[in-house]
Amino acid sequence: MATYYEDIEVGDTHSFGDRTVSKDEIIEFAEQYDPQTYHVDEDAAEDSMFGELIASGWHTASLCMREFVENIADEAWLGARGIDELRWIKPVTPGDTLSMTVEVVDKRPLEDDPTVGHVDTRLTAYNQDDEAVITWIGLGIVARRDAEQS
Repeated sequence: MATYYEDIEVGDTHSFGDRTVSKDEIIEFAEQYDPQTYHVDEDAAEDSMFGELIASGWHTASLCMREFVENIADEAWLGARGIDELRWIKPVTPGDTLSMTVEVVDKRPLEDDPTVGHVDTRLTAYNQDDEAVITWIGLGIVARRDAEQS
């Protein structure tokens, strides 16, 4: 069942995910998209300011986006206007297990288009020690139920 704009309230919170990040996937992602030494080379990472291999922040964001799509964004979620306030708080390392919390922080109808509304959500991902590793505000676009029935 679709979750339309009218079904969403500011303050709604959803928690999900139990995604363990492997060393191989950290390196594979980084080799293709963010080949900095502390993402692709364990020896070089030990000599970096991080002291160990870490996931690219873009990899962490991509993992969280995947979880958001699988757990929140159904057919009524039509896309997004962007991301605000993206912060990489703590590096993700091999073996970390991520879980996420999403809170609706704002919603408003789109004045120029009565078929959709804006829904802004704060996503925060945590590692297995309940330490925040990333946060952002997603600027979602969600279909209005009334428009679907017209």
